[in-house]
Amino acid sequence: MTAPRSERPDMADYGVTDDPEGLLSWSWAEERLVGTRNFWLVTANATGRPHSMPVWGVWMPDRGRWGAGFAASARKVRNMRANAQVVVTTENSVECVSVEGQAIAVTGDEAEPLVAAWADKYFEETGQGREETMAFMRESNMWEVIPDRAFGMIETPEQCSSAATRWVWK
Repeated sequence: MTAPRSERPDMADYGVTDDPEGLLSWSWAEERLVGTRNFWLVTANATGRPHSMPVWGVWMPDRGRWGAGFAASARKVRNMRANAQVVVTTENSVECVSVEGQAIAVTGDEAEPLVAAWADKYFEETGQGREETMAFMRESNMWEVIPDRAFGMIETPEQCSSAATRWVWK
């Protein structure tokens, strides 16, 4: 996977300049995405009504995607079926990463990288073995998010205006 293009977001009203000095690297963002235990997943239904919930999920650097599994009846699944535009954010609001993209359902062999990554990350917390956790995931409604753009910030007075970064894939 090729790394996204880094640029300064248009945030002049917050004191963010156009100066590229201090842009965060994509590796900085991936470190936080990989290390996050709980993510916020924001979905919206077909009419635009938002829904935000904390979820377990995994950033897969080799695929350049985020993924998770849910109950088929979950509101987030109904929303993603009706409106594929989603936002995934890390739990840390000081060194935050927010990924905007398109959610796609994955099944069968296409879902195996997600199944393995999720089990590796969470199987000890489930109280089951890795294989049992993988079996559980295969029974889930699995989704991956293909990023369009992402934002990273270090939300401190010293770094907010110099570290704000947008990454763009398209």
